[in-house]
Amino acid sequence: MKIKWNSFYQDSKVLTIVTLGALLNAAALNIFLIPAKVLSGGVTGIAQLLSTLLEQTPMHVGTGILLLLFNIPVAYVGWIKVGHRFTFYSAISVLLTTLFMEFIPVHPLTEDILLNAVFGGVVQSVGVGITLKFGASTGGMDIIAMILSRVKDRPFGFYMFALNAVIILSAGFLFGWRRALYTLLELYVATRIVDAIHTSYVKLTAWVVTDKAEELQKAIYAHLERGITRIPSKGGFTGRDRDTLMIVITRYELYELRRIIQSIDPFAFTNIVETIAVFGLFRKERKLK
Repeated sequence: MKIKWNSFYQDSKVLTIVTLGALLNAAALNIFLIPAKVLSGGVTGIAQLLSTLLEQTPMHVGTGILLLLFNIPVAYVGWIKVGHRFTFYSAISVLLTTLFMEFIPVHPLTEDILLNAVFGGVVQSVGVGITLKFGASTGGMDIIAMILSRVKDRPFGFYMFALNAVIILSAGFLFGWRRALYTLLELYVATRIVDAIHTSYVKLTAWVVTDKAEELQKAIYAHLERGITRIPSKGGFTGRDRDTLMIVITRYELYELRRIIQSIDPFAFTNIVETIAVFGLFRKERKLK
């Protein structure tokens, strides 16, 4: 009964955070970014761009609806390749963002483009950051990053850089290069805030010192697609024999790893360090010739 209550509490907490994150994301778009014609990054920026292009046509579609449509195929592939929990909460985040954008009027608080770019980036990135921190995402490129890391360890940063470069150049051609620079500023502010709330590195290394290495190893293998190195160790103060598990994860898996450790061995000592690069096997599958 206690386990079920803890699970219900955790799911309720994540759902609350996802809802708050979606509300902040929608508010940032409708109050700051869309009225000022400052584009966001990733799939959201593409949705803004296409919505703006369709404004002068009979086929005009709002940014929120386009964001939802773009995320449908991404969520489908994510459900198969990434996992149900992460994709489920990410899909809820996108649905709620679309819903909130329908109710929040597109009306700027100020006509100052600089203030719109900065505060739009801050509000949006707070929503994204807290959502990531609790094991979900706001959809789009975050799910694509997870898919790429599960299928093959590919340099996701290059794709994100290329997409944002297209968005900035499009903003320049459509709205003028002054607004393109404000779009660049918004992307910079948003990136810095997300890094401060969550983590700047895409990959992290967890060192877990535990008395329940076997149970913990099985639980991690059951939920994450990552390899584990098990190292015998001895407590410096107690002199007791223990095990240290070393596992490299993506930042999107940090919440799930923390949840697993807390459920198996709440007294385990865990040290999370930033990982610049990984060479060799990253996933738990091992291909033998």
